[in-house]
Order: sequence, then C-alpha cells, then structure tokens
Amino acid sequence: MLQGIKVIDFTNYLPGPFATLRLAELGAEIIKVEPPGGDPARNTGISKQGEGIVFLANNRQKKSITLNLKEKEDLETALKLIATADVVIESFRPGVMEKLCLGYQAVRNVKPDIVYCSISGYGQNGTHSKLGNHDINYMALSGVLAQLKDKAGKPVHPSIPLADYLGGFAANERILAGLVSKSLTGKGSYHSISITDQLVSLLGNHIMVEKETGEGTGINVLNGSIISYAIYETMDGRYMSLGALEQKFWRNFCLAHWQEGWVEAHFSKTEKTNPVFEEVTALFKSKTFDEWIEFAQKVDCCMAPVLEVGELSAHPYFKEKELLFASSWGDYQVKMHSDVEQGTIAPPPKKGEHQDGILKNILI
Repeated sequence: MLQGIKVIDFTNYLPGPFATLRLAELGAEIIKVEPPGGDPARNTGISKQGEGIVFLANNRQKKSITLNLKEKEDLETALKLIATADVVIESFRPGVMEKLCLGYQAVRNVKPDIVYCSISGYGQNGTHSKLGNHDINYMALSGVLAQLKDKAGKPVHPSIPLADYLGGFAANERILAGLVSKSLTGKGSYHSISITDQLVSLLGNHIMVEKETGEGTGINVLNGSIISYAIYETMDGRYMSLGALEQKFWRNFCLAHWQEGWVEAHFSKTEKTNPVFEEVTALFKSKTFDEWIEFAQKVDCCMAPVLEVGELSAHPYFKEKELLFASSWGDYQVKMHSDVEQGTIAPPPKKGEHQDGILKNILI
C-alpha cells in the first residue's frame, strides 16, 4: 500500500522505530539515519549476538546509514537524502533538529512538500517540553497510570511501555493523514506528536464520567466492578477474563452451569457482600485453567484466558494467523499487520549497512 513512499527516519529507541516498522510492513522504504555510534537501542538492555533486543524487535525491513549530523558534509548528505523523500520522522528533544539545521522550515527549503513528524514526550512548546522523561512519566502525568491500581489503590507498574507504543501509532496516523493531504493538495505538512497528549486522548469517557459523578475510573461496567465483566482466579492460580456484558452472553454463561438464578445478577457488584459474586468466584476456583479454556471454546460467553507471553506462540489463535514467526535470521518477530501478505523480510540492518548504495543513489 505504501510502495514508493520513502521515509527518512531519525528516531531512536522505541516510539519512532515502532512507527516506522509498521510503515515498512505496509511497503514504505525506511532509511534509518543513525549517529556514528548507532541507534542507542543497539546497545541497551538484553542483547542477542551483540545487538540489543529492542533494536532487533523494531527495525526489520529498514536500511541503515550513519551520519554525524554535526559535520557539514554529513548534514549536506542528510539534506540531499531528504530531497528524495516523502516523509521525515524524528524523536529528538524539541529544538535539537533546528540546531542541526534539519528542522521543518530548513527541510522545506529542499523538499517543499515533505510530511514531517516530530515525536516527543510533551510536544514542541510549553513549560514541560524541554524536560527529559520516559514512558512511566507520561503514563503518570496523563492520568492513565491511575487507572491501573491494585486493591489497595496503589498504581501498578506496567511491564509494557504503552505510552511509547501509543506515540508510535499516533505518529503513523498523522503521517498517513499528511500523505493523503499531500496527494490532494500537493502541499507538505508538519506534525508534532506529544506522547502525553495521546494518552490523555484515551480518557474522554473517564473525564466526562468524573465531571458528572466524581468517579475517576471510567465507565463502571467496564472497570471490574460488576460480576459479568471481571477477572477470576482458577483452581491452579491462573486467571480468566469474563466479558459477558450483553445479556445473551451472561445468560449463556449462567445456564451452562445450570444457574438460572444468577441471570438477574448480571450487573451486580464484585463485592463480598454479593452472594452471587462469591458463588461465581468459587465456581472459577473449582476448575483448572485448561478446563476453563476448553469451556470458553464451547460456550459463547465472551471469555478468554489471561495468557503469559511465552504461551502465545502455541495458542491456536496466534498459530492460525502466524502473528509470531521464526525469522530467517534466527529470532522471533511479531507481525505488525496480520492481514497483509509479506514478501521477503529483511533482517534488522547492521549499522551503516546500506551506506554505499544510499550515497550512490543521491549523488548521481
């Protein structure tokens, strides 16, 4: 779908590379511009054969060139490269690209119709914009982290950087909108993605509910407060999710256990004072995780197991779609678009691997 679109990617670590991986899988040509030392993700955290896992997981299907953007010759090379492109994406702190003479206004001089996207934690302007922060800080400030609390009311530290990934999704949304606009008007555009702002955009329901009721946990039937939409522990200490929000699904669940008397308790509370909740809790603890998985396949009641990451590759759902696949270069990768056929998949590039070919093309 994006064949013929060239993206010059100045991003590092996670939000930007995740965004451009998704574009690459849709057919875009991604040229990753790395500093002489490479994307820091190459040397961060757990590594495999000398390369950081975060880098390997988010950079297949890309080309790599190394440039020292503080050097005049390399800066000129970057501008020549941009002149051949459709999109520029960067994730430096606000003002850095301007200091490097690669900000939007400078880039427009060499490519007037460029679609230019900046990803940052707090946007390009304002009192927070120059502050250094990470995923957990954006989650905290936005109000999203407050939605993940244990029974004592303490925020639970997520083990997945949701803010960074959401920032990547939002960047792609705006890049694609920019490309559509360009096709209609012939004009380029600039897009500033604040990761924190994107998180707040998830809370539209929550903010409206809080203003009306004073409750800050969103739509009450979706926040674990009713028995038909909750998480239950099994006999062997695993967990099942039950999402029987509609009457027909809750009825299916109840009648499958010969408990017609539970049907009227559909929206009753997940509280110890609720006898039906106590009975449903006991029912889940009377069967093993595998028994509940089998039940969920037979009875249409909106139920699914809480799987661990290591269980995904063996689960029928993911096997059918081949969402997780063993790569030809010796690791496991995850498809970004399950419905898009993939041709030959290139491995994550070595630092500067495509330097000669890229330079040859722009210097002709």
